[in-house]
Amino acid sequence: MRGEIELRRDDFREAPRTLYRTDGLTVTAFAYPSGVEALKLENRRGHLVVLPYLGQMIWAAEFDGRDLTMKHMFRQPKRAASIIDTYGCFMFHSGLLRNGCPGPDDTHALHGEMPCAPMDRASLVVGTDARGATVEVTGEYEYVQGFGSHYVARPSVRLAEHDARMTIAMEVTNLGGAPMDLMYMAHLNYAYVPGGRFVQSLPPGGMRLRDSVPAHVKPTAAWRDYTATLAREPARLVTLDTPALYDPEIVFFMNGVETDADGVAHFRLAHPDGGAFHTAYRPAQFPHATRWVLHNADQQVAAFALPSTCEPEGYEAERRKGHVAALAPHASRRFEVVTGYLSAAEARDA
Repeated sequence: MRGEIELRRDDFREAPRTLYRTDGLTVTAFAYPSGVEALKLENRRGHLVVLPYLGQMIWAAEFDGRDLTMKHMFRQPKRAASIIDTYGCFMFHSGLLRNGCPGPDDTHALHGEMPCAPMDRASLVVGTDARGATVEVTGEYEYVQGFGSHYVARPSVRLAEHDARMTIAMEVTNLGGAPMDLMYMAHLNYAYVPGGRFVQSLPPGGMRLRDSVPAHVKPTAAWRDYTATLAREPARLVTLDTPALYDPEIVFFMNGVETDADGVAHFRLAHPDGGAFHTAYRPAQFPHATRWVLHNADQQVAAFALPSTCEPEGYEAERRKGHVAALAPHASRRFEVVTGYLSAAEARDA
C-alpha cells in the first residue's frame, strides 16, 4: 500500500491539525508563531518535527525520551535566508552549489543556498514495508538563475512506526545544459552527551584536525594548546569528558572509513547507559565525513558524523583540493543516510 497526500500552505495553522493517522503513526500540521510551517511525525518511540517549506530541515527529533537535537538559542524556527539566522535544528541539507564555511576568497553564504531554500512543493507519502507502517515527507525545490545554474532538489525523510532511526535522502538533478558544481553535506546536529564515546572504523591517518580557523572561531590560548595536541594525536578525543576545551569548536575531517559487507559505514556516539546515536551511509555516495564538537553556555553539539561529498572549508578551498564534484547536464545524484537512536539492547545487537 502506498499513497501520497499533496500538502498546501493553508494546511498549517497555529492550531495543530491531524493530517494522517494509522496504527503506530500520526502526522500533525501546525505553524509556529513565527509563521514557519511544521509537520510533527509521531511513531511508537518518539517524534520528528520537519519544516516542509524551509529547506525541509528537521527542526527536532526525540526518541525513547532522548532529545537528539543540539542545545541552541532559538525558541522556534525563523523565516530566514541563511542558516545562521535559524541555527537550532537537528538536521539541514547543506549545499548544493556551494558548501561549508566561506573562506577569504568565497562569496557564498554559510553552508550554501539549500539549508533555508523556499520549497516549491511538499507532500506526504504513506505506506508499509517490512518494519510496518511508514510515512515520508518529500518536497521539491527548483533553483534557477539567469546565466547561472539550474537544478531541482528533492529532499525526503522517512520514518517507520517502530523505529527510532530515520532515512534522510537528497536527490539533485541538473536541469541545465552545462555541468554544475555539486557540494552536499547531510548536516546532523546531534546533542552533546556527557561521557559519550565516539565509535567508528577508520584507518591510521583517517582522521585529521581542521587547521584553518573560520571567521566565527575566536581561539583562546588553552584552545590553541589543546588543538595542537589533537593535531598530533587526533585519537585523543574519544570521550566527551572535558567540555571546557570544546569552546571554540573542535572540527575533524574523516576519510577512508571502513564499511560492512554491504558497503555501509557506521558511526556511533555511545552513551554511558549503553544506548547510542547512530549514523550509517555509503562512502560511495559520501567520500568524506566531518566531526564537529562545541560546548558552551548557549550551544552544545556533538555532531559525530556529517557525511559529505567534500570538506566544509568553503568553495575555493574545496576546489583547490579537488573535492568539488561535477554533475553532468540532465544527470541526477542521490544521497541517503540512516540516522537516529539505538537503545542499549539495539546497540548490543547491531
